[in-house]
Amino acid sequence: MTHRILFVCLGNICRSPTAEAVTRAKAQARGLDLIIDSAGTGDWHIGKPPYGPMQAAAKAKGYDLTSLRARQVSGADFGSFDLIVVMDDDNAAALSAIGPTDRVRRFTDYAPEAGLAYVPDPYYTRDFDGTLALIET
Repeated sequence: MTHRILFVCLGNICRSPTAEAVTRAKAQARGLDLIIDSAGTGDWHIGKPPYGPMQAAAKAKGYDLTSLRARQVSGADFGSFDLIVVMDDDNAAALSAIGPTDRVRRFTDYAPEAGLAYVPDPYYTRDFDGTLALIET
């Protein structure tokens, strides 16, 4: 059985594409058959690649984000994915306005040892390495 996972953040240029790339690499290394994608709740960056500093941090750890392009989450995604993983509660609230939330989970629910309620947005914090480390966890 194939599992389909969608990662969602605000603009789909930092956190969610990084989660997509990291999860894809880890799944492939373990031989898992997963379909993984990412999207943003906003439409500011549609069609653009991930943010340069985020790409650089990921590349330094062996993850290639260059082929990814930002897209906005849609109502159809709720039927296309088994699990929708949001980076923060604002993302969850935005999704609740367009579809059912029964498949929506916070990313940090899968990393309780981090002691965080959300994945900080490095576009604002400038801590690209810290965000990547949390996502790898």
